[in-house]
Amino acid sequence: MLVSPGPRLPVRPRPWPAPKRAISSRGSRLLHCRLPAVPHLEGPATSLRYSHHLTMAEDLVLERCDLELEANGRDHHTAELCRERLVVRRGQLFRLTLHFEGRSYEASVDSLTFSAVTGRLALGPAPSEEAGTKARFGLSDAVEEGAWAAAVVDQQDGALSLQLSTPANAPIGLYRLSLEASTGYQGSSFVLGHFTLLFNTWCPADAVYLDLEEERREYVLTQQGFIYQGSAKFIKNIPWNFGQFEDGILDICLMLLDINPKFLKDAGRDCSRRSSPVYVGRVVSGMVNCNDDQGVLLGRWDNNYGDGVSPMFWIGSVDILRRWKNYGCQRVKYGQCWVFAAVACTVLRCLGIPTRVVTNYNSAHDQNSNLLIEYFRNEFGEIESDKSEMIWNFHCWVESWMDRPDLKPGYEGWQALDPTPQEKSEGTYCCGPVPVRAIKEGDLSTKYDAPFVFAEVNADVIDWIRQDDGSVHKSINHSLVVGLKISTKSVGRDDREDITHTYKYPEGSPEEREAFTRANHLNKRADKEETGVAMRIRVGQDMNLGSDFDVFAHVTNNTTEEHTGRLLLCARTVSYNGILGPECGTKDLLNFSLEPFSEKSIPLRILYEKYCDCLTESNLIKVRGLLIEPAANSYLLAERDIYLENPEIKIRILGEPKQNRKLVAEVSLRNPLTVPLSGCAFTVEGAGLTEEQKVVEIPDPVEAGEEVKVRVDLLPMNVGRHKLVVNFESDRLKAVKGFRNVIVGPS
Repeated sequence: MLVSPGPRLPVRPRPWPAPKRAISSRGSRLLHCRLPAVPHLEGPATSLRYSHHLTMAEDLVLERCDLELEANGRDHHTAELCRERLVVRRGQLFRLTLHFEGRSYEASVDSLTFSAVTGRLALGPAPSEEAGTKARFGLSDAVEEGAWAAAVVDQQDGALSLQLSTPANAPIGLYRLSLEASTGYQGSSFVLGHFTLLFNTWCPADAVYLDLEEERREYVLTQQGFIYQGSAKFIKNIPWNFGQFEDGILDICLMLLDINPKFLKDAGRDCSRRSSPVYVGRVVSGMVNCNDDQGVLLGRWDNNYGDGVSPMFWIGSVDILRRWKNYGCQRVKYGQCWVFAAVACTVLRCLGIPTRVVTNYNSAHDQNSNLLIEYFRNEFGEIESDKSEMIWNFHCWVESWMDRPDLKPGYEGWQALDPTPQEKSEGTYCCGPVPVRAIKEGDLSTKYDAPFVFAEVNADVIDWIRQDDGSVHKSINHSLVVGLKISTKSVGRDDREDITHTYKYPEGSPEEREAFTRANHLNKRADKEETGVAMRIRVGQDMNLGSDFDVFAHVTNNTTEEHTGRLLLCARTVSYNGILGPECGTKDLLNFSLEPFSEKSIPLRILYEKYCDCLTESNLIKVRGLLIEPAANSYLLAERDIYLENPEIKIRILGEPKQNRKLVAEVSLRNPLTVPLSGCAFTVEGAGLTEEQKVVEIPDPVEAGEEVKVRVDLLPMNVGRHKLVVNFESDRLKAVKGFRNVIVGPS
């Protein structure tokens, strides 16, 4: 049972013996204090005398404590964290061995009591006894699982082997473990060391328990993966190095918890609430952005990143988190949604909460919670003014697996958490956790932030065309549906898994209507006027960055009448969050006609020379078609976002990958442009393959069509499957990503 520390005893005038220090097996010092003979009361309360026995057992003196790092790391799936420290998962037994000098432990004579404290108490004397949480427990005959307990499993001479257990709902964090050994009326105390306690997805009693081993490995142990970008019709996988077990990352994650505003306001309450993954997830969601606190990342979306790092440059969380720590917890510039989500995924996996990054295509940002995104356009179909409510080409957040004892049954499982600062929740820029099931069911009263997440995947879109005379007409636009192709990485494979069905019922199904009724979203897609004329934007096969290409407005007439009007085609560069750039292609057909039951494809040529200087690092171009039929007072709109493919980064591994043996990777890229590239550099990293990022700069320009090739030294540290992740930057070709799976064998 966890209890707050009791009041301190008054200091006796009698001086205590000076501490005796012993050396632990890991080189850390154990503090040993001999306690004075315990006074007992006799007669009036003011009368004290010390009891001295003629025969007293010799003091039990601890020489060292072996925290059994290798065995505990193996058993708790924390081997990569247990090289220099003890890291264990709650609700599961762990071992340690006490080595006594002088004499051995005798159960009939000696009494051993352990204390485990977390919070500020774990670091030393605290300003108040409420600044942490403390557990105190004695030595038992057998370990009582689900509680703080210790039991003897073996004894050989002066070595006493113990098993300790922790509750499956204990607060996670750094603990200080102490021992009080008493012999009769004599006593000694020792600080055995520190250990870090994590959530335990392997423990059935833990709130983050997952049934399947392959899911536990994917969502807690896997240090690399993919984040999905591009567009709904051209999904692009971006490799990412989560690196949650890399050197220093666990300490950074604990630091992040310890500077969150809730801890600074009331450390004791914050630490005790760290038993809940719901609470920890919400704290992490707020701390990954820096809008309210000393959080990790500053967001920026205006394509001006000169005083920091472009969000598209990052290839992993490790560099970001280390920069944050090394800068004295100053914000790192810059992040966008997938960067916020990836860093949150790293932190939550590191703390033991199963987590995955999710991408939603055509994601709505609904500020006023009316589940409606309205676009006002001029007569050419161009959006009139900057609107705060937008449809993002894609948006990323994370899902974490946990119980929700605070909600009704059925809402356990995947919870959506969004660390990108968009709207405040309870006064803080954070979002979630909200059950994905509640979003699907339209249960918008569910904690936390269900209406905002529901709108991201379900909001309706209305386009209004404003004429010169000020009149406004609704346009028909079937090309934009919110909440498509919701994607995450598959378990154990490099494939994409579509999880749209976990957020939404099939369109038009009775279940969907019930969910919309529950969410008071009764008019969803109710205005699907059909005019018999339809238009969509089609694209060709090869749309590579640096090339000229055609797109097509494909118009069909399924009526018995001829349709005539004006067809406007326009292409503009666009950022992934919907902000439009300059035009890079236009066509205006004043006298467009379409015979009954016929179709036409109208090409629009898009030239590299037109888009090269205004294309953002998202590599996206928005193509819009507007067909105006004045006679019918009809406005037909179609849009499509086109992703331009970057050149391939080729990665060759030279030699056979072996643990702790030098390895060389050869990385190359061919310049696809008709102009030279200057300022070229490759950035390489990979959990278990490199200790830190490696940057290789190319001093000379890379000519058009030329291949640039570099070699990078690696040192694989762990056996198993790893990903080497590469980014290429230059003046005209940016944020080109590549990866290679590397399987490392034993040395």
